[in-house]
Amino acid sequence: MALCRRRPRAALERIIASQFELLKQTRATPSPSPLIGAPELIGGPRAGRPPRRLESTVAEKLPRFAGGVAGNPTMDFPGGKVTFTPKMSFISESPEERAHCYRVLDEDGQPLAHSSFIQVSEQVAVRMYNEMVTLQTMDNIFYEAQRQGRISFYVTSIGEEAINIASAAALTFDDIVFPQYREPGVLLWRGFTLQEFANQCFGNKADYGKGRQMPIHYGSNKLNYFTVSSTIATQIPHAVGAAYSLKMDKKDACVVTYFGDGGSSEGDFHAAINFAAVREAPVIFICRNNGWAISTPTSDQFRSDGIVVRGPAYGVRSIRVDGNDALAVYGSVRAAREMAIGEQRPILIEALTYRAGHHSTSDDSTKYRPANEIEWWRTARDPVSRLRKWIESNGWWSEEAESELRSNVRKQLLHAIQVAERVEKPPISDLFTDVYDMPPSNLLEQEMLLRETIKRYPQDYPGDVPV
Repeated sequence: MALCRRRPRAALERIIASQFELLKQTRATPSPSPLIGAPELIGGPRAGRPPRRLESTVAEKLPRFAGGVAGNPTMDFPGGKVTFTPKMSFISESPEERAHCYRVLDEDGQPLAHSSFIQVSEQVAVRMYNEMVTLQTMDNIFYEAQRQGRISFYVTSIGEEAINIASAAALTFDDIVFPQYREPGVLLWRGFTLQEFANQCFGNKADYGKGRQMPIHYGSNKLNYFTVSSTIATQIPHAVGAAYSLKMDKKDACVVTYFGDGGSSEGDFHAAINFAAVREAPVIFICRNNGWAISTPTSDQFRSDGIVVRGPAYGVRSIRVDGNDALAVYGSVRAAREMAIGEQRPILIEALTYRAGHHSTSDDSTKYRPANEIEWWRTARDPVSRLRKWIESNGWWSEEAESELRSNVRKQLLHAIQVAERVEKPPISDLFTDVYDMPPSNLLEQEMLLRETIKRYPQDYPGDVPV
């Protein structure tokens, strides 16, 4: 019975007064100083409007109705204060103007007029360019190796080198990465060697996955890079969970997860971004909107203004960036990292780009898009060439350095492939290990049957795999 008694009127009035006082103080609190030169994010601080988060209210402690704007009453729902209006008005399915795209460099590699961006040192800029050229060269050589039948499969990052390298440069090694399958440049930046890439693609005994994964499914515990999984978007909720654990442990780090526009059409994305918003997890969502989910164009995936507008719908600060502009990507990710860790919040970055290669070696994209369109993006909008023009204009690069870099990278890659081909394959027994401490009877039976089958039909199994 005591729980059902009404609160005395005086006590209720004090609670109401304290709640309104708290609301006034919150609105008067100045926004945190943004990173100097950082791009403006959707849902972020703007002039005259401090950043806010919609927080739940305790209904029993607040008045049911209160005065609203221009005489319209308001109501405190559990999700926050709402103002009523006598006018029936539907929210438009699309804004009159598309969300702007943050850019620093034009197509000729020159900074835009009045552009504000986070300065990049000569050392970082030149290294970024070196790694972008290395990634581009690695893609070309491994792609040809697959066409020669030396590896079974490959996925390139052609046209998306800036998203790979520039985002990696803006992070620290303590930040945890949950990739899709088009981010090998992040591993490259963190120190994964060309030999390690080759070992994985050839599935030899030196491969950390012991040959169990398809080529390009890289992973490195040492470099905080979770192993690639082919299933689309499953890494996104995993990333949020990892970010929430960093938050609970009060770590000075964040989690970054990459996915494509196709991944944003999966339910995993929506569940993950909502989870991150509600739990205020320090995670950066980087969507590589390259226009195509294999052969499905974005026009057949969604009617919204891309992916960036989904952030505010879930209460997540967001930005759209030119994914072919290395400086814009670098600045956006660095600013996002500062906010994710400093304010303990998720950030969504939509990087607009174009998949200038086929989806994979199993795909021929000329069957569903014009070949001249692909070639135009590979040449006129190449992110590697754009960054080169900028560092050359600063006097940080030369034609001699270019020739030496490309020649050395090619030699190193060809040598790594030759070494990887000669390394012994993992034994058959590795197929059945690393899951159970003691293998169950069904696995033991499967291993026995496999060995008997290989012995009976040796001509149908590769001779270089130790039995």
